[in-house]
Amino acid sequence: MCLTQNLVWLRQAAQRPCKGEGAALNKVVSDQADGLRYLMAQHSGMQAAHVIALVGSSPRIGVTSVALNLAAALVQQGKEVLLLDEQSGSRSATAMCAGAAAGSWSDVAAGGMSLPLAASRMACGALLLPVYRNDLAAAATAVRSVFQGQVILIDARLDESGALSPLAAQADDVIVVLRPQAASITAAYTCIKQLHYAHALQRLRIMVNQAAGMPEAQRVLNNLAATGSRYLGLALESAGCVAADPYLARAQGLKLSVVEAFQTSAAAVDFRRIAGQLLQWPRNVETAVETAGAATAAATARAH
Repeated sequence: MCLTQNLVWLRQAAQRPCKGEGAALNKVVSDQADGLRYLMAQHSGMQAAHVIALVGSSPRIGVTSVALNLAAALVQQGKEVLLLDEQSGSRSATAMCAGAAAGSWSDVAAGGMSLPLAASRMACGALLLPVYRNDLAAAATAVRSVFQGQVILIDARLDESGALSPLAAQADDVIVVLRPQAASITAAYTCIKQLHYAHALQRLRIMVNQAAGMPEAQRVLNNLAATGSRYLGLALESAGCVAADPYLARAQGLKLSVVEAFQTSAAAVDFRRIAGQLLQWPRNVETAVETAGAATAAATARAH
């Protein structure tokens, strides 16, 4: 049988009433149908973009630097990347990168501008689009429906209660970035707790930035993971660590990522490793398929 015929049969079987052990079979059939839908989406080129929100445990942690360098590393690995910038001020990605975007997220979400026209193309090749604080009406627009690439990074801004914006809340993965100092670790736990209660998150990822060495970073990650599991019932998984590297500041002064400017530096090696790993992170099958279908529908509507 072809893939489509299999899916039809599984859907019919899942809808048939059953008794006793049949209920367990129903669950298996339903799971198989989910898997087949995912395979069909991949086969037809409808794989939805992987959305990753990056948040800082506190100000000046270097989240924007992490976002810019991950974008560059992903592009070097052949991925089409969109960076959505929810930050503001002179240290935002939009301000740090040469060439201002012609539009913003609200322009794209409302259909007033296409993404290629609204966004700026950074030196590394990734698209950059600002998201302003007054873009509330457009914030809930399905982010994957306007971008046909592989990865969407969001330099996310938390509100007063520590919650994500409706845009960033669509992320497949949320990464909390911290530094290996006591104040930053304490702030990271507070940030994680607020995100957990605001969004009922069952899993978060944590990244140690500016680490003196792998043993130090691993100790911080292990302690946080144990605390999150014990007191919050929350799975905290490692997103990796980035070495403290003087080349980071030098690259920023050149308005480049360290991945582009100093490819053999310790930080550049770390960012490329993390970029390769995040592409393998598991994703929610339903989200991937449903958003892929929404993206295809939106593209069809625009074509007509």
